[in-house]
Amino acid sequence: MNPQATLIFITSLLLGTTIAISSNHWVVAWTGLEINTLAILPLISKPHHPRAIEAATKYFLVQSAASALILFSSTTNAWHTGQWDITQLTHPTASLILTAAISIKLGLVPFHFWFPEVLQGSPMITGLLLSTMMKLPPITLLYMTSHSLNPTLLTTMAILSAALGGWMGLNQTQLRKIMAFSSISHLGWMTIIIIYNPKLTLLNFYLYTLMTAAVFLTLNSMKVLKLSTLMTAWTKAPSLSAMLMLTLLSLAGLPPLTGFLPKWLIIQELTKQEMAPTATAISLLSLLGLFFYLRLAYCATITLPPHTMNHMKQWHTGNSVNTLVAILITLSIILLPISPMITTIV
Repeated sequence: MNPQATLIFITSLLLGTTIAISSNHWVVAWTGLEINTLAILPLISKPHHPRAIEAATKYFLVQSAASALILFSSTTNAWHTGQWDITQLTHPTASLILTAAISIKLGLVPFHFWFPEVLQGSPMITGLLLSTMMKLPPITLLYMTSHSLNPTLLTTMAILSAALGGWMGLNQTQLRKIMAFSSISHLGWMTIIIIYNPKLTLLNFYLYTLMTAAVFLTLNSMKVLKLSTLMTAWTKAPSLSAMLMLTLLSLAGLPPLTGFLPKWLIIQELTKQEMAPTATAISLLSLLGLFFYLRLAYCATITLPPHTMNHMKQWHTGNSVNTLVAILITLSIILLPISPMITTIV
């Protein structure tokens, strides 16, 4: 793609995100979301490949439907209350429609079907943007309207997302699809706590973004797209494979790594809210995700598959590891010891 065109699209992406997360008026927020959608579409369809075009088409149709629902929800609320302020969403029907619209944009169960397919058809860096940056505006809208949403509905969707994200990831061999189901599972953790402690949702989102960026950029550096190539990639970058294993375990939420912090705080908050059965359920469902993270970590560093001799080793490419990857991996692993400071900031 032309560098000038890429610059325009990335700038539009940043502009759309900034408009959406900093607005108080529904129409301005909707405009930011639309700019976001239009900016990411050329990046998804950049490889001239039918799968990429299919992914861009699916993304456009789903996001258009979600944006229309957001506009419909805000109009319904304004019709009944005379308020266009995002924080003044008080009408129950408008609140219900908005929950559905945000769930479609995020890819929460039962509106998750588009996300793995779109991620699979996108390039690795675009997949990173779809998994992290494109989820910031919907999460922000959910944060701003959290006081008026239905707790039972959100909790149900969160439990289903954690269950299905873990369950569907078990049988995948494509790394982008595994990361998509990982994202759906993490969104369940973010959604379950947003009614009771919205700041914890933002903390979870920031740490999830950090760890997912580390994984995506590492896989992109190693030029790996599926499990079979991940199994033989250790010869190209042994140290990067070892760091990838630790980052994946952090994403799974194992102590003493960074990913344990949001899960620990969310379980603690749910227990304080007298929701111990819910905390138990979502903790047990995270074991499903732990299985495929462990499988990824195992494939990355510990074992080699049965293969022919001519496929045993891959050539060293000599590419130096990006400094950003090193910083992200470090933060994805060692932030737990400073968790008291992080929690006081939050």
